[in-house]
Amino acid sequence: MIRLVGATNWLSSQPQTAQLPIGYFGASTGAAAALVAAAELPDLVAAVVSRGGRPDLAGNALRRVVAPTLLIVGGKDVRVLELNRIALAELRGPKKLEIIPGATHLFEEKGALESVAQFAKNWFLLYLFRANQRARTA
Repeated sequence: MIRLVGATNWLSSQPQTAQLPIGYFGASTGAAAALVAAAELPDLVAAVVSRGGRPDLAGNALRRVVAPTLLIVGGKDVRVLELNRIALAELRGPKKLEIIPGATHLFEEKGALESVAQFAKNWFLLYLFRANQRARTA
C-alpha cells in the first residue's frame, strides 16, 4: 500500500499526468491495498474497482474511502461475496456490488473475465470521465 500511495503521488506530480484522473484496479488481497490507498488519497483517486477482492482486509480505512467503488464478485465465491456485502455497507462514496453469476474466485468460467472487464471499463469510463470534466472546469 505504501508503494501504491508513493506511485500515485509521483504520478500526480508529473507534468504529463498531473491533470489525469487516477483509478485503481485491485484483485484479491490487492483490492484491500487499493482501498487503503484510496482512503489515504481522497483528492487523487477518482475510482476503484475490486475484482474478487478482500475489502475486509482494508479494515477501518473502508469508512474513509470516498472514491466511487465497484466490487465485483463471483456468485459461487460465497465467503468473498459475504465479505464484500459487509464492506459495501462501510463504504461512504458511490458504490456498487456486481455479482457474476456462476463465477468462482478466479473467474475462470467461460465469459466471466469478460464480464469483469466490461463492468470495470464502464465504471472507469463513468467516474474517470466525470473527474476529468471537473478538473477541466476548475
